Amino acid sequence: MRPYVSSAIVTAFAAAAYLAPPASAGDVPGPIAHGNPEFTANVMAPLKVTDWSDFTRDLKAVKRYGVDAVSVDIWWGDVETKDNRFTWSYYDRVFKEITKRGLEVAPILSFHQCGGNVGDDYTSLLPSWLWTKYANRSYRGQKVTKTGLMHRSEQGNYSKESVQGFADPLVQGEYRDFTKAFVARYGKKYAKDFTEINVSLGPSGELRYPSYNQHDTDTGYPTRGALQAYSPLAVNDLQRSMRHKYGSLKRLNRAWGTHLNRWEQVRPPRDAEDFFTSGDYRHSRYGTDFIDWYNGSLVKHGKRMLNTVVKSLGHNFPKAKVGYKVPGIHWQIEHPVHPRATEVTTGLVQTSVNENSRSSAHGYRRIIKLADRVNARGRTVTMHFTALEMGDDPAAPAYSRAKTLVGWIGQGAHDAGVELKGENALSGGVQNDFGWDQIEDAFETWGYLGLTVLRMSDVAAGTGAQRYGQFIADYRE
Repeated sequence: MRPYVSSAIVTAFAAAAYLAPPASAGDVPGPIAHGNPEFTANVMAPLKVTDWSDFTRDLKAVKRYGVDAVSVDIWWGDVETKDNRFTWSYYDRVFKEITKRGLEVAPILSFHQCGGNVGDDYTSLLPSWLWTKYANRSYRGQKVTKTGLMHRSEQGNYSKESVQGFADPLVQGEYRDFTKAFVARYGKKYAKDFTEINVSLGPSGELRYPSYNQHDTDTGYPTRGALQAYSPLAVNDLQRSMRHKYGSLKRLNRAWGTHLNRWEQVRPPRDAEDFFTSGDYRHSRYGTDFIDWYNGSLVKHGKRMLNTVVKSLGHNFPKAKVGYKVPGIHWQIEHPVHPRATEVTTGLVQTSVNENSRSSAHGYRRIIKLADRVNARGRTVTMHFTALEMGDDPAAPAYSRAKTLVGWIGQGAHDAGVELKGENALSGGVQNDFGWDQIEDAFETWGYLGLTVLRMSDVAAGTGAQRYGQFIADYRE
């Protein structure tokens, strides 16, 4: 028995509303000014450098045509193999090789697993000591088990790719200690060479739930994914949130049309598939309350992580901005039964708002406004968005509106006054002219302020190098 009232199935006619452009003609951000000093052109280093000759050759190539900085993943699992014991020798060499070629560095504090996702050719798991260190501790009256820090999905599976945000108050000190150790190692030597410090906020370093990752079955592209709100910590947080919102079960039952007798009966959807196919995730009060909580919890997690890192950085790296990445979850946007479902399971959008409205940034307003909610202590907080190289593909089974989504985010960031930069989602997208045409269109139409290319080797020669070089030259003028 579900604690909500079923609604009618969403029709194909309703889904067609998402075909609307992000904004009317003449009402778009427009291109950034050519010659804008805030424009940046970066590349991503390999997940792990194994061929140093190739690495230095590629550094020289991208420097030659104007790249500014190299983004480098600093893998938590590689550096802190033992609790509070840090090994930095690999990064000593990486940073030295980059800076001696006249390039800056954009480090990523990668508090997530590497391996198992598209394009991963290296594996780095989270520190093994982490899971046992917090087992058997109590939090909010609950005993934390060995899986207590992990996300748990609607399928009952646990994910080790990143620590769930509901456990932030427990592990926040780990992120602080890691950042302080990073500052102690590089704060003086590279004070002027680090241009932006990015913070991993979830799987693949992105602000999202692991809704389409390997711990679950049949949840990858182009499915709706799976909800990740079934851990004891998540359920407890949902119950506390609804108690705070309604104050009494009587008021909650009136709103939801239910007859619950105890707060412990407030739960995530028991039948997640029906929750989506029935349209309850958008059209029932229970559904919109649940998704608002799910999305809001992700934003709160991002805020806690970014605030922890910013505070731990102190006044070090004074020219460095702080960045976070939001993935371009472009599939299922136009699904005839459950539109926007994959964005919902990843936690990126609300359903209590008009998802086709500019005023809600098409559901992304909270995610975008995260940049303004951080106590940045004088630093600029920059949002990075992926999928700039993609076009729309609204046909089954993808039901994708990638290009449209890039516009929605550009318009939303413009309206919110948030600094926005872009990335390509897949490395192949910068090896052909179609991908570069989409990237250039995003910059010319939606005011993206900088580009980070995945991956450096893809733009060290050939079409990638030629198009990126011309792209940089155009915006440097």
